[in-house]
Amino acid sequence: MSVELVDGVLRLTFRRPEVLNALSGLMALTLAEQLERANADDDVRVVVITGSGGSFSAGADISGADAHERFDVRALDAANRIIRAEVACSKPVLAAVDGVAAGVGCSVALAADVIVAKETATFLLAFSRIGLMPDGGTSATVAAAIGRARAMRMALLAEPLTGQEAYAAGLVTHLAPADGYDDLVAKLTHRLAVGPPLAFAAAKKAINAATLDQLEDALERERTGQTILLRTEDVAEGMAAFSEHRKPTFRGR
Repeated sequence: MSVELVDGVLRLTFRRPEVLNALSGLMALTLAEQLERANADDDVRVVVITGSGGSFSAGADISGADAHERFDVRALDAANRIIRAEVACSKPVLAAVDGVAAGVGCSVALAADVIVAKETATFLLAFSRIGLMPDGGTSATVAAAIGRARAMRMALLAEPLTGQEAYAAGLVTHLAPADGYDDLVAKLTHRLAVGPPLAFAAAKKAINAATLDQLEDALERERTGQTILLRTEDVAEGMAAFSEHRKPTFRGR
């Protein structure tokens, strides 16, 4: 992950394009730490989270034959730390989504205050495909943004939404065509960087309190549920099937 602070803009960029910017443990730790530090850094006026190589982030790295043994509660705690820091940050957080935002990558994008999606972006809560439940606070953030019915559809059926569909549903704040994406991200970033920081902090705190008052409870429910699921044969099968590029066979145990 690269970290750059220029003219009040803290730009955090996922840089594992060879695996669609899947989050390693170090990347997750760096993102959480940078968001926490930004909260108290007067030099930071806006935080921009984005990806490299035409992707935002494919989520947790579950590649390899022993993925179900390596992926444990520590990964959940890292994801929850990121979401808590992102929401609690007094500075505006902008997610610039070009390409896939899946799993916890989707969670990170949707916890941002301003979400710019390229028309060709994809938002996907892919957890059920490997026998898991959504985490990273998405049981609260997605439902708050687009309602219970659409949240259930994303969570249970793991259906991807294009940037256009996500914008139409109210999941993201801005939509851009491919040739206008960079300009729109730059324009919005500048507006946030030169805007009134105290007013932004107060507005963010008030809106989050009104709409995400269940976030902390959601994070704890997700942690408990995911911890139980991680011990199941279904998850071992789901992760193995993912690595072997085949469809899983779930048996409910």
